[in-house]
Amino acid sequence: MSIRDDTTSFRPEDVHLVVEVVSAESIDRDRTTKPIKYSNAGIKHFWRVEKDNGSPVVYTFELEPAVRAYVPTGIHHKRLQTHIGFDVDIDLHLDRPPS
Repeated sequence: MSIRDDTTSFRPEDVHLVVEVVSAESIDRDRTTKPIKYSNAGIKHFWRVEKDNGSPVVYTFELEPAVRAYVPTGIHHKRLQTHIGFDVDIDLHLDRPPS
């Protein structure tokens, strides 16, 4: 896949991972509507980032192809370590209070 500088959208088969960052006005869309759309499109991995007592928490999901629905693969509070075709290691700990 080659990406042009002016690309604003991608074909679902070119997307390996979608990450949604939940905000107060997008809770329902990010928890319900968007995962259904992404799974129907066949996107293999979906992550949802939320806040828990002011700290980030990442909910990770993988597409179960037989039913084309996401199954949970983890809830990550301080560190996100996983393998999704490549290794991922993200420190979620905040060194300073969020502003």
